[in-house]
Amino acid sequence: MRKTLWTPWYPFLLATYPALALLSHNITQVKYLAGLRPLLFSLLAAGLLYLIFRLLYRSAHRAAFIVATWMLLFFTYGQVYDTIWAKWKIPHFTTWMLASWLLLAVLVLVLAVLRSLHFEILALGLNIVSLGLVIYALFPVVNWSLIKTAPTSAVPPPSIQALNLPAGQTLPDIYYIMPEDYGRVDQLLRWDQLDTGPFVQFLKDKGFYVAECSQSNYVTSELSLGSALDMDYLQHLGPGFTATNQDQNPIWNAIRYNAIEADLKKIGYKTVAFATGFAWSELDNSDDYITPPRYWAGMTGFESMLLGTTPIRQLEDVGVLNLFNLDAERYRERTLLVYNSVPRLVGMPGPKFVFMHIINPHPPFVFAPDGTRIDASSFLNQDSLYTEEKYQEGYKDQVPFTDQELEKSVSTLISKSTRPLVIVIQTDTGPWFTSGPDQFTILNAYYMPGHTAQLYPGISPVNTFRVILNAYFGTKLPLLNDVSYYSPIPYIYNFSPVPNPCTGN
Repeated sequence: MRKTLWTPWYPFLLATYPALALLSHNITQVKYLAGLRPLLFSLLAAGLLYLIFRLLYRSAHRAAFIVATWMLLFFTYGQVYDTIWAKWKIPHFTTWMLASWLLLAVLVLVLAVLRSLHFEILALGLNIVSLGLVIYALFPVVNWSLIKTAPTSAVPPPSIQALNLPAGQTLPDIYYIMPEDYGRVDQLLRWDQLDTGPFVQFLKDKGFYVAECSQSNYVTSELSLGSALDMDYLQHLGPGFTATNQDQNPIWNAIRYNAIEADLKKIGYKTVAFATGFAWSELDNSDDYITPPRYWAGMTGFESMLLGTTPIRQLEDVGVLNLFNLDAERYRERTLLVYNSVPRLVGMPGPKFVFMHIINPHPPFVFAPDGTRIDASSFLNQDSLYTEEKYQEGYKDQVPFTDQELEKSVSTLISKSTRPLVIVIQTDTGPWFTSGPDQFTILNAYYMPGHTAQLYPGISPVNTFRVILNAYFGTKLPLLNDVSYYSPIPYIYNFSPVPNPCTGN
């Protein structure tokens, strides 16, 4: 045991820590498998360096010290760079940083040569510290994996009435289409001088009811989605949604084990969902989960973020690499997959509930109005952030493309479907850089031929599936008051009501 504790295995633990730490910080946004490839590369690099320096220095402890220190320098470069640059904006700072990190790397080699330094005494302490870091980083990852495999007891309460189909009727296919951050027509015209009236008119001409005063019930995507899918306000779903709770587990469970899917599955519905790039909205427990097939084919967004913490990021300065655009390309691929899958969806045997969460017109801005590829990084400032002006510029490019693709999708669904059809096109929240009630203004449109009696201008997402179940499945669920709630970060369940100027409520 003593020999094991004093063996210098800390470099390999430290090699895994950067990928694990980034994964734990973003575990609700990415699959945990996203960290596998960079973790393996880090371990491989650490192993090769260890073998090389052990041969050169003829000491396991000296080689371990070099590898651990080099790993630390490599993966802390970006954080140190961003911290110093944000405060001081030093001229020629990149040159100074690279030179300083190179000097430190050489200094480590020199220190390892000195026989007066005994690196053996560091092994136990560094082993314990590095193991603690890895365990600390692993905890959120393991916790999230347990949440995503929670037992059925974690399912929020289903609707209070059994679903029944009137005799002689066919169960309808239900499409729930959510274009991320697509604002309401009047709000977009006022805020961005963007006229989406022609698209709204297209929907009306196709038979949609467009709720012209609709607001989301919550200010963030996950809160809005959870409430809509569970057909109730979050504060009614259980004790986890209390004002002082900062834990996101309740809302993740509310989305993943939602009431509408649970109800529909009981009567034979098949569920379909898509990869979105945001793990909290990826319903990969659906019967048919559609995702880009080439996970190992190119660099992922997670890997781009990790490389951004290393000196490799400086390759962007000379035009060799653009990490942001590599990530943006994954967004583009996932978005096109959703739109291009519509003909396949129509051909699937029913009945089916299809959840199409489309990360568009949400950034990164990767589509020109005609759908051609654009430089997503051109909309960022020197600090890799969006200004309101550049955000509006990119947003104006995305919306015409989104309109075009939604029109094609709707036309295909209506013309090719052989079953009764329900289509809901509903946004989660308004665009970025809006404030007050404008943060909540959403596109909210319903295709329910012959079943629109319960629809009204101010209907909000919390009542969407109550209306659908009442219209098609014989329930008599009461409609709730339409209320919008703001909540701050990190107290995401500390709700305060926001008025709807359009309805006067």
